[in-house]
Amino acid sequence: MKTVLVRKLIVAAGLAIASLSASAQEYPSKIITMAMPYAPGGPGDTITRLFASAMQKTLGQQIVVENVAGAGGSIGTAKVARSAPDGYNLLMIHISHATNSLMIKNLSYDPVKDFEPIGLATVGPMVLVARKDFPPVGTQEFVDYIRKNGEKISMGNAGAGSASHLCSLLFMETLGIKPTLIPYKGTGPALNDLMGGQIDLLCDQTTGTMPAIKANRVKAYAVAGSKRLESLPDLPSLNEAGVKGFDISIWFGLYAPKGTPKPIIDKLSDALAKAVLDPVVKERLEGIGSAPVAPALATPAKLREHLQNEINMFTPLIKSAGLYVN
Repeated sequence: MKTVLVRKLIVAAGLAIASLSASAQEYPSKIITMAMPYAPGGPGDTITRLFASAMQKTLGQQIVVENVAGAGGSIGTAKVARSAPDGYNLLMIHISHATNSLMIKNLSYDPVKDFEPIGLATVGPMVLVARKDFPPVGTQEFVDYIRKNGEKISMGNAGAGSASHLCSLLFMETLGIKPTLIPYKGTGPALNDLMGGQIDLLCDQTTGTMPAIKANRVKAYAVAGSKRLESLPDLPSLNEAGVKGFDISIWFGLYAPKGTPKPIIDKLSDALAKAVLDPVVKERLEGIGSAPVAPALATPAKLREHLQNEINMFTPLIKSAGLYVN
């Protein structure tokens, strides 16, 4: 009796494996949904739609973008985490995937354990901008001025735990200063007050600050990273001004639910690697101050490594700011 039962279990397991293999070979056979856990119209939405359009050329199947906004991106992310691991529900998400688990209590998913990484898509460095009449001239003078007058300076951000807030914290720690941090409900209001002269500084992604920089409504002082941007070739990096170890960027990565078969992940990663080389993607991203990653970074291993590095970097910063919840 036991022998018969064992044989039945072996046959059932074999059929399940065969079915899974066949499913992976046929993938994709229907429309794919790519979730963007933020509101329509923002930089993340633009980036997601660009990659969805480019990847569907390789996959031969339509990719529909679904905006599921709320709770710092955690609502849409949780929805994908609970989806079937069949490759038809994907998640495009940015830096918040590294920080939400550190700042949101009782998060319903684990950013590492509940997802299969597909690959990095973009990396867009942040820039330090000031009100138009801020005194320093040039990047080096800016750094020297900040070091001498740090406690007199006001620095806006898009709210506790936002990328601009994290950039401010890293800026404070690296230069050993204590400016007055002023939180806003989003980057837009902070940038408006900067242009109006109500605050001194803002560190934010180029996708949001580029129009104000090009319109000469703010002073751009430095790239918050190790090298210059193609879109702002005359703007030095903080590294060039002698500020070492300051490198923060807004990145977007593509994920699938945990348990998605490797053959499907491989197909998606291949499509992503082709998308980062798409000239339309590159041109559109440059227009908003971002850039696609090199194809070698559009892989599961690189995204897995990048996410862990980001978690390691932000954990002490978030703890020092009193935002850590675990």
